[in-house]
Amino acid sequence: MSKPGLVVVDVAAADDATALAFQQLLADRWETATAEHTTRDAGEPGVRLRCYLDLSTCF
Repeated sequence: MSKPGLVVVDVAAADDATALAFQQLLADRWETATAEHTTRDAGEPGVRLRCYLDLSTCF
């Protein structure tokens, strides 16, 4: 990125534990607005999660 800002991260994972663990890895490195739970799309495998990273502290 050439400028600081907010990044939206959409995660698709096999299960809740995997999605939440990945989100925690992001939160350990950057300021992150975390999701409390995942969502599921009816008839689709896996889960989804959206979180927001604040990269302004990187610059």
